[in-house]
Order: sequence, then structure tokens, then C-alpha cells
Amino acid sequence: MKVAIAGAGKVGQYIAADLVEHGHDVIILEQDSDVIRRDSGKVPCTWIHADACEPFELQGIGLDTCDVMVAATGDDEDNLVVSLLAKQEYAIPRVLARVNHPKNHWMFNESWGVDAAVSPPHLLTALVEEAVSVGDLVRLLRLEKGKVSLVEVTLSDRSFAVGKLIGELGMPQDCAVVAVVRNEHVIVPRDETPLIAGDELLCIAAAEAETAIEELLSGRPPGRDGSSPDGRADRAPELSSDGV
Repeated sequence: MKVAIAGAGKVGQYIAADLVEHGHDVIILEQDSDVIRRDSGKVPCTWIHADACEPFELQGIGLDTCDVMVAATGDDEDNLVVSLLAKQEYAIPRVLARVNHPKNHWMFNESWGVDAAVSPPHLLTALVEEAVSVGDLVRLLRLEKGKVSLVEVTLSDRSFAVGKLIGELGMPQDCAVVAVVRNEHVIVPRDETPLIAGDELLCIAAAEAETAIEELLSGRPPGRDGSSPDGRADRAPELSSDGV
């Protein structure tokens, strides 16, 4: 697989090194020549001195042959421009973007050419809540341009699911239990798998099924505490008045 990475900061270099180690062909685009002189020896891939936001600087470097573009700069505006160019000018099949400021997450969508966006603050929030929340639906990861999510619920002793078999739950349509974690062991879910309080259920679900999952597994009506019925771990950012 051929991957282009815009931005040779710590994030971009780490991604590049990891991909190279796994046998992928990587191009790093970096506009700061000092960074290239200092760090190009650290990652054995193709380094190109270019501003990934300027189309005329990207001509003839083979972006049209790339399978993936990763916009990994420390500037959200740059990452949006890189994503749009990658998708519209070079028809790169998959475009991934880093979101530096959580309030800008709403902009990172297919309108800007982004197939998937990663917001480190949101991921950290989800991991914190996954570690401490019992009975709440926690959205861990968005897939398929936000239409599908990996969600987690730790069963409280008042959950409807406790004492039942997975096959008896009547899980909503477009949802599947993909793993049960019990006492730090992973159980492959089957219809005959019994559920007990403290079990962590990992589910793949369409966005519209999340409310039904929370109601079924949490042991309380969704939104009882005033939070969104989609689960408190998903704090979808509103439009930021100060832009990107």
C-alpha cells in the first residue's frame, strides 16, 4: 500500500515509521526544510520538501498513485485543505485526518474529502469513561464515515441483560455483540453465552441503533441524567464561532 503523510511532526513521523515497518510505501510531505534535514534519517521513506496545501508544489510527485492520504499536521485548517486536495485533485481512495481542536471535529467530513477523522481529545475522553463508567454507553470509535460505531457498555447489576443469554436479548437491528470482556478475559459471544453484572459488552452498531442499545443494556432510561440518548461519551462538537 502506498501512503502519503502531510506533516513531519512527531505524529506524522510515528505513523510513517510504523507503516514502513509493516512493509508499506510511504511518502512524507513537509514544508520545513530544517525538519527534513534534521529528521529525514530517522524514518527510511521518501521525504519531499513541499507545502501539501499548494497544488503547484504537489505536481509530479505521484500522489495520484497513493492509496491513502494522512493529513497529520498540527493545524486543522491545513489538514482540511490537504484532505480536500487529496480527494478532489488526486482521487486518493482513503483520506484520514487529524483533528487538533475538538471544536473543529464537525468540519472533518466527506464534504472536505475526509473519510475518517481522529480527534485525540475525544479518544482520551472515551478511554477515561470506558475505564470508570458502569451502565453507560461509551462510544469508542466511529467507522464508515460516522455511520457505524464501536460502543461499549459495562453491565450494572440492574441491567435488563444480567442473567440472560445473549440470544435472549433481542438486540436491535444493525447491531451485533462482537466481544464480552469478563475478568480481563475475552469471551467470543454466542447465543448461549450468559451475561453477568460487570461484563463489558463491545458492540458494532449503526448510529440509529445506539439509543436502543443503551436502553437495553444500561439498566436505566437513556438520557435520564439530561445527557444525550446517544450516550454521554459522544460529545459531538458544535460549530465553533472562531472557526478552525
